[in-house]
Amino acid sequence: MSKNHRGSGIRSLASHGRGTCAICGKTDIKVLWEKEINGQTVKICKYCNAALKNKARKEAPAAAAEAPAEESAAE
Repeated sequence: MSKNHRGSGIRSLASHGRGTCAICGKTDIKVLWEKEINGQTVKICKYCNAALKNKARKEAPAAAAEAPAEESAAE
């Protein structure tokens, strides 16, 4: 099966979606993900996007485990 339309969504973007990542500073890399960092919306690469998601995923269980302990201590 042919893949004629692969990447057609980014062909209309400037430089085909390539630029400089706001976090890691790599140049000429696809910056397709918009994230809000320090109150600003910036475009980042897929590697920094994955790193932010993994960091949030690891912090979420720790925050959830602390919340019930704080509620029982307050009572």
